[in-house]
Amino acid sequence: MEILNNEIQPWHLESVGSDKVPNPSDFRGKPLLILFFYLGCPGCTGRAIPFANRMVYEHGERISVLGIHSNFEGPEYSDEEIAGKLQSLHARFPFFRDSGLATTFHDYQAAGTPHWILLDKEGKVIRSIFGSDPDRALLRLDYAIIEETGIVP
Repeated sequence: MEILNNEIQPWHLESVGSDKVPNPSDFRGKPLLILFFYLGCPGCTGRAIPFANRMVYEHGERISVLGIHSNFEGPEYSDEEIAGKLQSLHARFPFFRDSGLATTFHDYQAAGTPHWILLDKEGKVIRSIFGSDPDRALLRLDYAIIEETGIVP
């Protein structure tokens, strides 16, 4: 199944804390950046989450960001561990746990963590990018966000 240029499929998320799990349609009207992350992934905690924070800080009026913690590759973290670590990283975006350890991760054909899915304002997938290398994945993602939101650098 190719996900590009298709509407995002329903996700299967669980709340970490008291936040109600949103529907994909709740984000229509402006682009949505989805970050699949795992707390045991150094690229996630060292580069991807700070990048997502930067997107919210710099472009939060023009783009929504959503984090999905996926346990596809390691031990399961408790809700308290996820919330505590993201609080220590000053997460500025809502985050949820992937149901069944990696259901949404697999449905969205993520390649690993971190993995980014960028949707346009109509909810269609326009980019699917794996990685957090500043000169490759994050630079391509930054350019895609600029292009989609009309932000002038």
